[in-house]
Amino acid sequence: MKVDVIIPVYRPGKELFSLLDALERQTVRPEQIILMNTESKYFEQLVEGMDFQQKYPEVSVHHITKMEFDHGGTRNRGAEWSEGDFFVMMTQDAVPVDDRLIEQLLVPFEDRRVAVSYARQLPGEHSDELEIISREFNYPPQSLRKSKADLEQMGIKTFFCSDVCAAYRKETYVELGGFVRRTIFNEDMIYAARAIEAGYVVAYQAQARVIHSHSYTNLQQLRRNFDLGVSQADHPEVFGSVKSESEGMKLVRRAWQRLKEQGRLIRFPGFCVQCGFKLIGYKLGRNYRKLSPRMIRRLTSNQDYWNF
Repeated sequence: MKVDVIIPVYRPGKELFSLLDALERQTVRPEQIILMNTESKYFEQLVEGMDFQQKYPEVSVHHITKMEFDHGGTRNRGAEWSEGDFFVMMTQDAVPVDDRLIEQLLVPFEDRRVAVSYARQLPGEHSDELEIISREFNYPPQSLRKSKADLEQMGIKTFFCSDVCAAYRKETYVELGGFVRRTIFNEDMIYAARAIEAGYVVAYQAQARVIHSHSYTNLQQLRRNFDLGVSQADHPEVFGSVKSESEGMKLVRRAWQRLKEQGRLIRFPGFCVQCGFKLIGYKLGRNYRKLSPRMIRRLTSNQDYWNF
């Protein structure tokens, strides 16, 4: 099986070299590593003074402008360069835990019904307990297969998938028409939903692990969830019949339980404030059509998406 890796890149730092080195050490090595880089000047600054192509001969770099970037469209362009049977989507800040990441991501594809397989995301060493709880909630240690039969019980979690690290069967990707061409967010979940609707299976492969976490401020959480709400409002065919709020309540209950076990309930009010910012951002995003262009630009984390 031939597999390529596709990584959208923006203003990369030295950590990109660490990621490329880790991919070269994989038990299943990618045939190609395709970098879809936004704004060539930042990449040129990073590699200045080194022979990048000699050091990483399997890496190809394709430059786009900031105005051209789109969460779905840019990944589609990367997939067009891929000639593998499978391709892995990653982000530049995802760090493989070991050398078996790609090997483990491919395991679920032994079942021909599997369209996409996504990895477990672990918190970084500097993550606080609230980030750790959130990662454990969304990425538990048990692997999972999700299909249309799970919709009634799992709701929106059936569609959950993350391009932070996810592998796709190229044949199925082409059949389903690839990622949605224009979206502010959630291209991975939209694809997963279409795959499930077409009768395919989405696999969560907990043995494939990357370190990936962020410490967002409350305002950053609001803006991120605003964009999440916008993506759901723009795709009622996917999100119109399922609700997200119930998952938020499950996370709150999980946080209460874990903090109580740790004797750190003093952190719970701060967690609730954080959840409040998320909920406000999400609700505003779901209703963005009622807002002025000026207000939208103040709330979004993706200024270039909006073109009034």
